[in-house]
Amino acid sequence: MYSKSLAVIFLSGFANSCVDGFSSPTSTSLNRLPFSSSQQLSSSELPDFDLPEKDDSASEKMKKQEEEDAKKWKQMAEELREQVRDLEEKLPPRTSINNNELYIKAKEREEELNTSPLKNKRVLVVGANGRVGSMVCRYLLRTHPEIEELVAAVHTVSENSVTSRGYGRLSYEVGAEDGIGSIGAAWSAEDRVATFEYNPEVMGGYNLQNLRLVEAELLDPVQCQTITEGVDCVIWCATDFNGNKPRAVSGLNVAFLFRAVASPTKGRVEIEGLQNILEGLTLSRTQRMRQDRLSGVVSNSKNTDEQNTPSFILLSTSEDAFSDFETPYGSFKGIKRQGEEMLRKDFPSISSTILQLSRYDDNFVEENLEVIKEEVETGADDTSISSDEKERRRINRRDAAKAAVDALSDSTITGKILE
Repeated sequence: MYSKSLAVIFLSGFANSCVDGFSSPTSTSLNRLPFSSSQQLSSSELPDFDLPEKDDSASEKMKKQEEEDAKKWKQMAEELREQVRDLEEKLPPRTSINNNELYIKAKEREEELNTSPLKNKRVLVVGANGRVGSMVCRYLLRTHPEIEELVAAVHTVSENSVTSRGYGRLSYEVGAEDGIGSIGAAWSAEDRVATFEYNPEVMGGYNLQNLRLVEAELLDPVQCQTITEGVDCVIWCATDFNGNKPRAVSGLNVAFLFRAVASPTKGRVEIEGLQNILEGLTLSRTQRMRQDRLSGVVSNSKNTDEQNTPSFILLSTSEDAFSDFETPYGSFKGIKRQGEEMLRKDFPSISSTILQLSRYDDNFVEENLEVIKEEVETGADDTSISSDEKERRRINRRDAAKAAVDALSDSTITGKILE
């Protein structure tokens, strides 16, 4: 709180002191000048003040500096544009958004597709959710739109379990995740699912309408007969091994460990699983030929035999790619060679080609390289190339997938083992 009368006195005194203090050495106080309040002072009677002179040189220097900076930035921008133009000239031709041009242009292949051995064929890919199997599905869908259907067989461990590796790799490779995606709330267990809607602008060339996904236990003969019904060609990519070691050991896969403990005599994918698929394919062909004979229709399988193209491609491992590894069911190399021999000797009616691939390397081996193929003579020892040199050979998985799909249309390799 404060007193009002003291405040008035203080303010009036402060105002007078301000007026009295406004004076110059050559003039009297404004209160004592000889003129009334109605009169105005002339310019000669006003007190003189020393104002700072305007410095034109500083502003000119600043303006000049700004112009120099603008020229400098303009020159730098032009140099960047030149660098961009040079880089654009060095870049390869731009590919389409769906990567179809990465393999073969559709227009250039129009005549080839009409006469392709795979036209109107149903192709089964066993082990489609693996690394190589998913790449086989991708390449087959995008470069062979003439096929009737691609049946992607996903290996399950048992009837009530989820797939051992899921559909992640296959979904990514075939482009199912390139659509318009949405995901539910993270805190909801029911809605926390990612979904993708088909986008024709992006996914038009993926040919996903030709893809059918099936789950099967390869060690169950009945399921194998079911998925091979109506199938014309098979690409076998399934394996129980990760490198040269069983997946149950290398990855500590609980599902595979449980299957090995619960059913130790159920079999091996490379032997009994392969046998189930081959028996199912043989039965399916026999039934279809009987039906076609009764109806007088020429079957696709007969056309394949006339063209002498392989109808079964077995992806195996080269003899010197890995060291041997002993398992309770046999050695790694022994299991691989036993499956190859079973295909050639026990199922002679099926035209086949065996691809013994080198060790996979996607990090240091580029894709789209030329794949060197050498025929392996059974029972003969090749001493021209040392085993150490063969062990150093590598192949990219995408090139391996391409070689597997291209083998279905190559009549010169039917019945051969290629390394």
